[in-house]
Amino acid sequence: MSLPVVFSLSGTSISEDEYLFFNRNTPYGFILFKRNIDNPQQLKDLVSHLKEVAGKNVNILIDQEGGRVQRMTQPHWSKYPCMRDCTDTERLQSTMYSLATDLTEAGINMNCAPVLDVLQPDTDQSIGDRAFSDDPEIVGKLGTIACQSFLKAKITPIIKHLPGHGRAIVDSHAEIPYVTANLNVLRTSDFLPFQYVLKQPGLQNTAGMVGHCLYTDIDPLKPASLSEKVIQNIIREEIGLSGTLFSDDLSMGALSKYGDIALRAKLCLQAGCDIALYCHGDLDEMTAIAQALN
Repeated sequence: MSLPVVFSLSGTSISEDEYLFFNRNTPYGFILFKRNIDNPQQLKDLVSHLKEVAGKNVNILIDQEGGRVQRMTQPHWSKYPCMRDCTDTERLQSTMYSLATDLTEAGINMNCAPVLDVLQPDTDQSIGDRAFSDDPEIVGKLGTIACQSFLKAKITPIIKHLPGHGRAIVDSHAEIPYVTANLNVLRTSDFLPFQYVLKQPGLQNTAGMVGHCLYTDIDPLKPASLSEKVIQNIIREEIGLSGTLFSDDLSMGALSKYGDIALRAKLCLQAGCDIALYCHGDLDEMTAIAQALN
């Protein structure tokens, strides 16, 4: 049985040590970054080798949003626009389908996109133009088109960052964002795009990713990714996510005060995440995670 974790690797091929580790500790999936990608043939070979070591059904994930967040890019793949520049529905549909087709051809089957965060006047630039709009209705409708386009190309979308990251005024890669808006305000804005997408035909079981914001009116002690209150009461029950729930990257600075990497993995799963996501590619840290989860 595979471990409930997504692992990563350090380079463009699997090292001998990584091979032995992944063979003994089969993860739910692997996530790829620019450091793992050189050209189309190399990428196909890498994906093939990952499936050889972890099984043909292992999931291969990537963050391929377009704009600033694009792991497969020029000169071998098209440079796609950011979400903020894809408000025309026809352009969005064709762009997302083309982007997803690139992933399918490489053997990738899951994309950590689209971003369904609602922009605010002071949204941190770590989100910025990755989000569609400051209008929750527009975000929901465009997010639906993106998800449908991915599925048409046989790519599973992972909507993010539940339950809404638009009110973060700091970068969660570096520190924990505190969201002080009360629950009723969140209900009338931040939650709406996720609820809209999950009510659409064929999207009811869409996967999601929970971010590391701390919502003071829901759980003043723990960020969403480690909070049973946020995951069970808000994401599962109120927003209605019934599909697979991933944590955001465990190695991000927002979680630095919540224990070492192994403890973070255990805490996010105990809180209700289905899969812990680890993106740093450090074999020692992945070994610690595996030991904690085995």
